[in-house]
Amino acid sequence: MPTPEKVKRALEVIQAGPKDNATEWMFAKETVLLDAMATARPEVEVEVQAIQVGPVVFVSNPSEYFVQYGLDIKKGSKFPFTFPVELANGCTGYVPTEEAFGPNGGGYETRLTSYSNLEISAGRQFAETGIDLANQMTPGPVPQPPPAPPFRAPWLYGNRPPESK
Repeated sequence: MPTPEKVKRALEVIQAGPKDNATEWMFAKETVLLDAMATARPEVEVEVQAIQVGPVVFVSNPSEYFVQYGLDIKKGSKFPFTFPVELANGCTGYVPTEEAFGPNGGGYETRLTSYSNLEISAGRQFAETGIDLANQMTPGPVPQPPPAPPFRAPWLYGNRPPESK
């Protein structure tokens, strides 16, 4: 959550108006908005689900998830077909990786705003929960397609010389 000092500075920026730096003004507005939201609702409950269809599992979360978490879910799942699903059953905003908050990270998704404000480990928690849920289930068999018909002859339709007249 934003510190009281940060909220105070943000209010000063907002009162001064956007002037030459609309980005600074926009992030100040987000700080004040987040402070009001956190006062009204300091915790957010999220739903993570795993839904199985035969050999397929869909692992959902209510966020705009950084792709690394989706890759981690696929790697941790014992299902041959694992699909991470984001923005399911709600919207908790951007969920960057912990590395994105480090010295080589950054970007608008890691800024503390009304849309990106979960604790830094939230994405890892979502992924671990989804993997655990998926791995409590047993994948169904992978359907096998029927064999291709035996080869008889090549298709000659496209095997023609060019025509210029």
